[in-house]
Amino acid sequence: MEYVTANGATIPAIGLGTWELKGRVCARTVEQALRSGYKLIDTAEVYDNEREVGEGIRGSGLKRAEVFVTTKIWPDHLAPRELERATKASLARLRLSEVDLLLIHWPNPRIPLSETMGALCKMKQVGFARNIGVSNFPVALLDEAVKHASEPLAVNQIEWHPHLDQSKVVEACRRHGMAVTAFSPMARGAVFSEQVMREIAAAHGKSPAQVSLRYIMQAGGIPIPRAARLDLLTENLAVFDFVLRDDEMAAIRGLARPNGRIVNWSGAPKWD
Repeated sequence: MEYVTANGATIPAIGLGTWELKGRVCARTVEQALRSGYKLIDTAEVYDNEREVGEGIRGSGLKRAEVFVTTKIWPDHLAPRELERATKASLARLRLSEVDLLLIHWPNPRIPLSETMGALCKMKQVGFARNIGVSNFPVALLDEAVKHASEPLAVNQIEWHPHLDQSKVVEACRRHGMAVTAFSPMARGAVFSEQVMREIAAAHGKSPAQVSLRYIMQAGGIPIPRAARLDLLTENLAVFDFVLRDDEMAAIRGLARPNGRIVNWSGAPKWD
């Protein structure tokens, strides 16, 4: 496994996203992923699967230090007391004394960001999280979050795939020394039908899915694709043995479209 470093954090270069994985399927998938070579598992309180993620981690047989665990606090719980309560509840469900990365899942304009960041930093200071960060923060909110944080922010987790240009946010993260985690890195399969992706994949003897993941990695991101089958888990991890050329990277960037965003809702912030 390769690793990315950011503001004191050492993060595996690819991970498993667990959104929509439930019950025994979730626990089995996490266990299989870790046994297959994954080191990063991403969950969230709103996913309603933290217990199963914890079961999968314990079932894998790996030592705790070998697994990088990320969870996220829902925006309804960003007031200081609620954030601490939610963090403790997540740890109890995971049966862990700390997570490797604790993120604010979405910004909440109804709660002062200064208060939220103070509470988030406290979670690191008291030992509930080794690293902290945010998710779904556009540039302006990211700058504000950094300003209010007394601890370094390691990550901004965002939607990022060939159909969505996230260059502004990625550049802001680099400016702050932060890593970028990419959810939906394959646009939920929407990029697989692109002729450019198929041609590049054929040239490297890879799949369009693997090209999507490699594109994110070479652009500086940490993809966290979801998969529930062992063959797909294995395929997604086999992205360290080829490199996309500069012209191929440019061709994939050219697939970005104005309506490329998949995850959008009424409570989302104003995107860049």
